[in-house]
Amino acid sequence: MHRIMLREVIIDAPATDVEAVTRFWSGALAATPHPIPGEPFTALRDAASLPHVATQDIGDDPTPRYHLDIETDDLEAEIARLEGLGATVRTRHADYAVMVDPVGLPFCLLPPVSAEFETRAKTV
Repeated sequence: MHRIMLREVIIDAPATDVEAVTRFWSGALAATPHPIPGEPFTALRDAASLPHVATQDIGDDPTPRYHLDIETDDLEAEIARLEGLGATVRTRHADYAVMVDPVGLPFCLLPPVSAEFETRAKTV
């Protein structure tokens, strides 16, 4: 058994549009944008939302989309569980995985980093 928690909704936008998307979603969710140094992410702090929200510069990829970040305290077990539900690993890294659901929508599995994990994660 291990624990999981949906941590974040990421709004992926091409480099040419990420500034406008960040400005829009910051306004829409009454949030303050905070670029993450050295990363393609901008956190939308204090957003009017339950999960954390961020934008991501996806460079030359022309396809805007949303993806979810899910925290887990057992990456291997969660990959296996989600594969059993129909997900597929797209890219495997040492400490996280990029997966797609049965219709090809991307999401990431990450180790726990949020303060909420201890109190909000569910055992699966």
